[in-house]
Amino acid sequence: MSQLLSEYSVQLNFPPETKGNILLIDDLPENLKLLTELLSELNYTVRSAINGARALKSAKAKLPDIILLDIHMPEMDGYQVCQAFKLDAELCDIPILFISALDDTFDKLKAFQVGGVDYITKPFQMEEVVARLETHLTIQRQKKRLQDEIAKRKQTELVLQEANRKLELLANLDGLTQIANRRRFDNYLALEWQRHQREQHSLTLIFIDIDYFKRYNDTYGHQGGDDCLMRVAQAIAKVPQRPTDLVAQYGGEEFAVILSNTNLDGGLKVHSYPKPNFKSWNPSSKL
Repeated sequence: MSQLLSEYSVQLNFPPETKGNILLIDDLPENLKLLTELLSELNYTVRSAINGARALKSAKAKLPDIILLDIHMPEMDGYQVCQAFKLDAELCDIPILFISALDDTFDKLKAFQVGGVDYITKPFQMEEVVARLETHLTIQRQKKRLQDEIAKRKQTELVLQEANRKLELLANLDGLTQIANRRRFDNYLALEWQRHQREQHSLTLIFIDIDYFKRYNDTYGHQGGDDCLMRVAQAIAKVPQRPTDLVAQYGGEEFAVILSNTNLDGGLKVHSYPKPNFKSWNPSSKL
């Protein structure tokens, strides 16, 4: 099948897929022309720049997969160009291969010290250039795949964390009144009880019960009873609270409030907080 698609592409004159996007940096036009022709024939996409400033501008316009960099250039030599790339957060990950007539060990070591990944000496064999290009392109592709995989996993983890947060929220909320449910109340009370025993602080617990709720429910129906429970829950939840306080539905028409670090006098103050006025409420109306 792949062979048929390849032949079909050739018949339609589709350009073959490039092996990689290469940026050549050299101040000698004849060097650029030679490498561009050789690499283009081998199906690489090649761009060139005659100095460091143009190279940086070209790379920012479109990131190359790899760079072939000469050392002897005016204004900025190859080492300075390499350093400029490595100091740029957008360009620092592009692998840079030095290609130079300098064959001294000092020059090669300096090339690696400023951030180069390889060093090719002139005159070069094209087979060697291609082999080294392919090696570093392969490493770069594998690195990119790994980075993409890590990014996908992080995104998946964030989605799972958000889903777990929502599930935890749903597990701790009463579906009708949207305040803490009995499960949350029991767990929180156990934790606060242990903490207050350890720290020797006061803890106040207020229970609230709706009087004659069964008669009310029988008179106005279950929908009216649900509306009543929601209004009561909203009214209790509006009482000034600290982050450590908890309002919960204890069961049916019963509610509970946990007041951390609160003694009896403080609990009585909260208990005597002005009550909401329900006299004007019509049970048949919407909340």
